[in-house]
Amino acid sequence: MPELPEVETTLRGIRPHLEGRTLKAVTVRESRLRWPVSDALYALKDCPVIALRRRAKYLLIELEAGQVMIHLGMSGTLRVVEAALPLRKHDHVDLLLDSGKVLRFNDPRRFGSVLYQPGGEPHALLAALGPEPLGEDFHGDWLFARSRGRKVAVKSFIMDNATVVGVGNIYAQESLFIAGIHPSRAAGRISRERYKRLANAIRVVLARAIEAGGTTLKDFTSADGQPGYFAQSLNVYGRAGQPCPQCEALLKADRHGQRSTSYCPQCQR
Repeated sequence: MPELPEVETTLRGIRPHLEGRTLKAVTVRESRLRWPVSDALYALKDCPVIALRRRAKYLLIELEAGQVMIHLGMSGTLRVVEAALPLRKHDHVDLLLDSGKVLRFNDPRRFGSVLYQPGGEPHALLAALGPEPLGEDFHGDWLFARSRGRKVAVKSFIMDNATVVGVGNIYAQESLFIAGIHPSRAAGRISRERYKRLANAIRVVLARAIEAGGTTLKDFTSADGQPGYFAQSLNVYGRAGQPCPQCEALLKADRHGQRSTSYCPQCQR
């Protein structure tokens, strides 16, 4: 599943082609996505594109009267292509621009979504989200305060979008390794100072992944068709049974919330 760095990479790839343009029309070939494509999308015509931004894993195309919300789901991709380019299988939605190009949404598994939210209140899917991990509102004190009394494993805690958005399975494992925290430790039994190290590790890991273009995943390529390369520098993710890059102890594996977790039994406490 594309995680926050992949979504941010996609945003940066498509932004120059959309900002300042006009959305002329929307073509929907398959409306049965994770949620049905918003009926309001069909009526969008001649709408100036004000800005593009990201909230958690949602790409938000800001228009004068509202916003188009796109989620890539497990296998979704976005490309900016000429409108006349022949369709590929699973090209479900086109946003036609005044440049003659389209923003084309492809999603084989159809777990993604293309929604519309009128101006005013944020969409219900965005209302309860926690802070952005690279924003000023996210820090160790926030994690410490929110974790008090929590018995859930710290890995599951930081993957909860109400705690902080966009820290998916890969980046949770990498961040906990850098911070030296065992992924199974109860969230409420971690000190403020260790949470400060963890918050900084999350920032560093995500920033590096964004700079590298996202992590290479089976179903993901960036907007220009080039895969990310952060996977080449992963410390623990997917490396159970291999030597730890710091102490050379064999990395172990555990499960948290149905997901496999790799960690170092010596470096992470």
